Amino acid sequence: MFDLTPEPIAFRIGPLPVHWYGIAYAVGLAAAFALLTWLAKRSGRNHEVLGNAFLVVAIAALIGGRAYHVIDQWELYRGNLAAIVLPPYSGLGVYGGIATGALAAWVYARLVREPFWPWADIVAPGLFLMQAIGRLGNFFNQELYGSPTTLPWGIPIDCEHRIPAFPCATFPLDATRFHPLFAYESLSGLLGAAFLVYLFVRHRHRLAPGSLLFVFFIWYGVVRFVLENFRFNNWLVFGVPTAQIVSVAFILVGVAGLIWRNRRPGDDMDAAVTDGSPDEEAADHPPRAADAGPAGSTPA
Repeated sequence: MFDLTPEPIAFRIGPLPVHWYGIAYAVGLAAAFALLTWLAKRSGRNHEVLGNAFLVVAIAALIGGRAYHVIDQWELYRGNLAAIVLPPYSGLGVYGGIATGALAAWVYARLVREPFWPWADIVAPGLFLMQAIGRLGNFFNQELYGSPTTLPWGIPIDCEHRIPAFPCATFPLDATRFHPLFAYESLSGLLGAAFLVYLFVRHRHRLAPGSLLFVFFIWYGVVRFVLENFRFNNWLVFGVPTAQIVSVAFILVGVAGLIWRNRRPGDDMDAAVTDGSPDEEAADHPPRAADAGPAGSTPA
């Protein structure tokens, strides 16, 4: 049985505490940047644009993720609005970060005249990897846990970090363990990153640009929808957890996006982010094996 209840502070620099949560997300960002750089080089993209782009998207994702979390946990902030913007930060909402980060990436790609969809395929595995590492920070904050469980990997939660549904008077600290939802998301993120890297390396030319991003939407949407069933004190809309509603939307967008991006070649070109030259557009939309005719034949 797992008995450790961690401290959120890793160390101090003078009076300034450095939290494990921040360290986890910093390491996640660094790992994601390294993966994106490798994938960009492998695909022949200009990896030098990643530096500024990564900074812009990371800041946008931080703002969106923080906003989603604050709305989700408004009861924690309504009496202390300064805690929304002042450290230490104790929560980020993944869906909010994805929304604002994706919008920032799309805008930035247009500004620097880079095609968005091929870069989306590069970014998608990095999203999984960053989440997989960053979610470990929730362990140190004793948050993002689920219902009580008797499974051997259940974790203890100190009384002061319990939600009202599970007080120590009813659920004794020594005898109660909880589902580590953060660990489930972290493991899912590692598996998702590995799967998307595999698709990128082995099957990228059979898929239309942008396909990997929509696979990410479906994968994360399904995982998050399932895990919300183990959470309590959710942000509800008409009695339904908001995260599940957003998850369904992500899944639908992912399925529709895969269908849209993988229409037969010739009915979609990413001309808006190029100079309109046929060669550049063709590079972003390589022919897929299934669409090629016999050797020497001409498509009808």
